[in-house]
Amino acid sequence: MRRAFIAVAAGIACTATVLAGDGERVAIVPHGPVGTCSIAQWKADWPGCGFEDGVAEGRLAVVKTDRGLAYRVDYAAGEIGPERGGVGWRFPIAAADAVELRYTVTFSRDFDWVKGGKLPGLGGGPENVTGGKPATGTNGFSARLMWRADGRGEAYVYHMHQPDKYGESMPFPGDFRFPAAAPIGVRMQLAMNTPGHRDGRLDVWIRLPDAPEAHVVSRSDMEWRSTADVAIDAVLFQTFHGGGDRSWAPRRPCSTVYEDIVVSRP
Repeated sequence: MRRAFIAVAAGIACTATVLAGDGERVAIVPHGPVGTCSIAQWKADWPGCGFEDGVAEGRLAVVKTDRGLAYRVDYAAGEIGPERGGVGWRFPIAAADAVELRYTVTFSRDFDWVKGGKLPGLGGGPENVTGGKPATGTNGFSARLMWRADGRGEAYVYHMHQPDKYGESMPFPGDFRFPAAAPIGVRMQLAMNTPGHRDGRLDVWIRLPDAPEAHVVSRSDMEWRSTADVAIDAVLFQTFHGGGDRSWAPRRPCSTVYEDIVVSRP
């Protein structure tokens, strides 16, 4: 169930102040304790969020890995979407025209890919432009990743020229597969377009174990906005199976682990 928040933790206003200058890097690190993450703990780690899905229901936990503390997201068998099957929130950052998001994700050994599901990304604008809401140029945009059947991958993007009601799929190379039970490095860079021009960028790099980083999505023709009032202003930490119906739902419980989460201005 989505829960909205009027007040935020630690006295931080709803417009966050991270990424105040070029080249700044902000790491998002769990502060423990290990175990199911409470709402208070989540607010302390992710201040300023206006809503959350899945945290109050116990689907977010803090776990210890070889590299330190990390977040584990548990996906409910038979469920889709962040409200019932995973987690989701929008973490505000100071508006910028270029932002990089990095994280390491590990799929559980028994991960059930089914038809696909969402992974975190970036967004901006006054509205949450996901879930079939068209990007008009003034209301916002979003760029997340997806796993697909058999571990295939893609960027999943809401922008002004998407061909359908729902986000545009930008597939990774045909031989790409996300592995299970292995840490995967993700790096996404997004750059705004000049209003009135299709010169925005979206780039995604993936580093698989024992392999060099691969540039899997490169687009230089994106039109994210029609006005300079819209910029990149949020990390969209959303991960769940789906998809619009339960044919996307996992047949067994499974999970992902997230660590090394860093937001920066490239």
